[in-house]
Amino acid sequence: MSASKTIMVLNGPNLNMLGKREPEIYGTATYADITRLCTETAAAGGYTADIRQSNHEGQLVDWIQEAFDAGVAGVVINAAAYTHTSVAIHDALRLLKCPVAEVHLSNPKEREEFRHVSYVEQVAFTHVSGMGAHSYEVAIERLMLRLTHSK
Repeated sequence: MSASKTIMVLNGPNLNMLGKREPEIYGTATYADITRLCTETAAAGGYTADIRQSNHEGQLVDWIQEAFDAGVAGVVINAAAYTHTSVAIHDALRLLKCPVAEVHLSNPKEREEFRHVSYVEQVAFTHVSGMGAHSYEVAIERLMLRLTHSK
């Protein structure tokens, strides 16, 4: 599939530990479960999901720049802890001409006060949180609806 039918799904630090790390907050779905859900949801809408995870801020910035260069249809991002700290990720997302959807498993606004500010939310057209793994499905569906209605 061409880049214009690709949705890049970016995952930040510690998301590779899903299912093992604080299941009372993040649920029991594993990273493999999330990957499968994203792949199936995108495919149902005629898109390919390019799913990546890194614990390193610079790697996420590089992938966002790659998304820009490749002309992907859209980006779904769970920047995890970088959501609240990374001006670099915020600035990289501002490069994109495609829609950006922010996603979180838990609802950061219901957690510690330092999690209430999102640098990603400021550049995303939608924010989906608090529904566990289902948050990814909803974010991808919203992104595909946005792409369909912007044509």
